[in-house]
Amino acid sequence: MSTEMVAVTVPRIPRIGEPAPDFESNSTQGVVRLSDFTSKGKWVVLFSHPGDFLPVCTTEFVEFARRNDDFEKRKAQLIGCSVDSVFSHIAWIRSIQEDSGIKIPFPVIADADRKVARLFGMLHDAASDTATVRAVLFIDPTQTIRTLLYYPVACGRNIDEILRIVDALQMSDTNHVATPANWRPGESVIVPPPTTQADAEERVAGRDGLEITDWYLARSNWRLPTKSAERLSYA
Repeated sequence: MSTEMVAVTVPRIPRIGEPAPDFESNSTQGVVRLSDFTSKGKWVVLFSHPGDFLPVCTTEFVEFARRNDDFEKRKAQLIGCSVDSVFSHIAWIRSIQEDSGIKIPFPVIADADRKVARLFGMLHDAASDTATVRAVLFIDPTQTIRTLLYYPVACGRNIDEILRIVDALQMSDTNHVATPANWRPGESVIVPPPTTQADAEERVAGRDGLEITDWYLARSNWRLPTKSAERLSYA
């Protein structure tokens, strides 16, 4: 009886902070390249769906399309992706427009060779060995992966939450602050904690004009410039 072990190659899921691999792929709007968008200072929200003409995917595409202007206001480009052909994508998009009156304004990648799906960890064999899961990747203008979300087939995505993540990432980058749980634009943000005993004592004395919970946890209304543009630890 053989006891030889068989090696299994598992597609690697990208990690936050890593460079997003560039790609070139056919789509409903012609050939698209990730760098075509990031090089123009845009964020990219790259999302995959399990397949065309599926009920949950259809509701998601309708809502992404409804909110497309909100993404554009944030300089965020939506790009859809599945393993279906471009002809299937076109037929489905036409069907969505006929049924809902909503036009899909963003490109949808026809990833028949699964190249993009493998690059971005969209294939989860335990869920399906052929279809992509509901993945969402947030890529900043430096082409760095900033956030990843994965949903099962039966769970539709919350577009408000996806927009909120874009807002939170942009708020953090622009103002060098962090956003607390359930944060919404316009609400208080968390400022960097003190890094010296003297600063901690000054913080709890309330001399900074902040909303103090403890020396390490303080909030500011909307935005507050900090002494350093470096990303600091808030966790």
